[in-house]
Amino acid sequence: MALEEYQRKRRFKETPEPPPKLEKKTGHRFVVQKHRASHLHYDFRLEMEGVLKSWAVPKGPSLDPADKRLAMQVEDHPVSYFDFEGIIPPGNYGAGTVMVWDVGTWQPRGNASEMLKKGDLKFQLNGQKLKGSFVLAHMKSRRPGSKGTEWLLIKHRDDQVVPGYDIDKYDYSVLTRRSLQEIAGDEGSAEWESNRKAAATKKNSWLADSLARKSAASKPAKSPASAQTTAKTARANGSGGKTNSPESPAKKSAVKKNALDSLKGAVQQPMPRGIRPMLATLVDKPFDDNQWLFEIKWDGYRALAYLDGGDLRLVSRNQNDMTAEYPELEDLPDYIKARTAVIDGEIVALDEQGRSSFSLMQQRTGFREMGRRGAKNPAIPVLYYAFDLLYLDGYSLMQVNLEDRKRVLESILATGDILRYSDHYLGSGVALHRAAKDKGLEGIVAKRRNSCYLQKRSREWLKIKITQRQECVIGGYTDPKGSRENFGSIVLGLYDDRKRLIHVGQAGSGFNEQTHADMWRLLHQRETNKSPFFGKIEANRRVHFVRPELVAEIKFSEWTHEGQSGAVKMRAPVFQGLRKDKKPEECIFVEPTSVEKEIENSSR
Repeated sequence: MALEEYQRKRRFKETPEPPPKLEKKTGHRFVVQKHRASHLHYDFRLEMEGVLKSWAVPKGPSLDPADKRLAMQVEDHPVSYFDFEGIIPPGNYGAGTVMVWDVGTWQPRGNASEMLKKGDLKFQLNGQKLKGSFVLAHMKSRRPGSKGTEWLLIKHRDDQVVPGYDIDKYDYSVLTRRSLQEIAGDEGSAEWESNRKAAATKKNSWLADSLARKSAASKPAKSPASAQTTAKTARANGSGGKTNSPESPAKKSAVKKNALDSLKGAVQQPMPRGIRPMLATLVDKPFDDNQWLFEIKWDGYRALAYLDGGDLRLVSRNQNDMTAEYPELEDLPDYIKARTAVIDGEIVALDEQGRSSFSLMQQRTGFREMGRRGAKNPAIPVLYYAFDLLYLDGYSLMQVNLEDRKRVLESILATGDILRYSDHYLGSGVALHRAAKDKGLEGIVAKRRNSCYLQKRSREWLKIKITQRQECVIGGYTDPKGSRENFGSIVLGLYDDRKRLIHVGQAGSGFNEQTHADMWRLLHQRETNKSPFFGKIEANRRVHFVRPELVAEIKFSEWTHEGQSGAVKMRAPVFQGLRKDKKPEECIFVEPTSVEKEIENSSR
């Protein structure tokens, strides 16, 4: 990759990051920078061809040959990036904390450029932490939607091997001996931020970034690294990762009983086994109002997290248990300082810009949720965004006002690589909506500050979409055209107020070779001679009907009146994926209502 990509991703009028200068002379240094941005990872960089060739390694390098570390190749960086350590503040690409984890020299085992081109780069490292022979091997088998950037970083067997290598034991900077958390909390550390707007925009710097990640400078009750280490130690000792130590976040509450007693609306009662999530009403435009809090609308799977001691249960909005599907979230209790709790949030996968992506969620699992077996894609990790607290240590908080619930929620979270607190912004709906649109996000949610948690759709919560998205029932498919096999498009419908399935269009794009084959298998299993639709279907090719059991997420440009009947249809629909968390009968046509009307009704 060239430095053009490095330059494209950054606004140099707003951040004094090193300019994209290509060095004439090339040395043989390497650096590993630990980087807590949208998710924690390690940036492995080799100096060659006048730049730093770079790979993002989610789990970090290892001295154990048994560890085949995924390494995603990213844009080249300038050589002057070599020794940066500090904070990239919100509003800049890659916002977060950076530590220089290791430095040293490297020696290629042959012609470096040719090996890189062939996808088999062998080299020797002589660093302070990393030593010995390694290989970066390009992965030939690519996941659906892959850009071909997946590599594996593997330690060769030599006298520098460390079996069972634990990277957490080396969590310090080789330059300053500080931890990542110490760097994040150091006001004197380097900050790549323009001083021109810093004073005026520090409070609202979220308006130019992913907008909902708390600064790494926060001070959690227990660091995620130590929490994970505690869990690993406990599992090694045969306790299943559920420590009984009084200092364990899973066993010691951050909120004292008398504080919960005095919290207006808190009711002492046993922990509920099932709660229906509160849903938002769709409105037509954003607004500003100091009686409302505004949040990012996450594009993933809604999930309630039930914590009981060290046990975790993740439940979807339609009450399905999702725990086993996301094994990387099993350590969530170690990040939450409570004995028992029920938290509302969203399971998401983040793209390279830190945006939640439903498409990535689909690539991660394929159509496994529809019956296909297969392991999760390790190249697409997920995390949990927590935005509400419904129960805590013997008290139901559903009658507590939202602002107090969120304040308590934030106090019990130790955010890390699998957990984030979904922040809110008081009164500034229009600005948040504009910033979310600039970032290509799905939308925002407005929540009345004093609202209680209601187990239904409510006017106390309002959603404002940016992209046109709709869950639709698949009721059939059309014959293929040209060289395409199996089917051409999926035929889509929505239920009306009389529970009749009405045809709203066809989607033929959005599939790759694998998802097209998977969809054909699911359609073929559900074929029927009876049309599930009410009325006539307008299609250019023959339609084959299926039982209306599958729900598809569809992106489209606008609603329009098409055909001789003037029926409402989706223009330019594109398949995004299948939804396991929505029932077909939930797929109804909902026209955005007037925001002024809904605000007035919610205040009554």
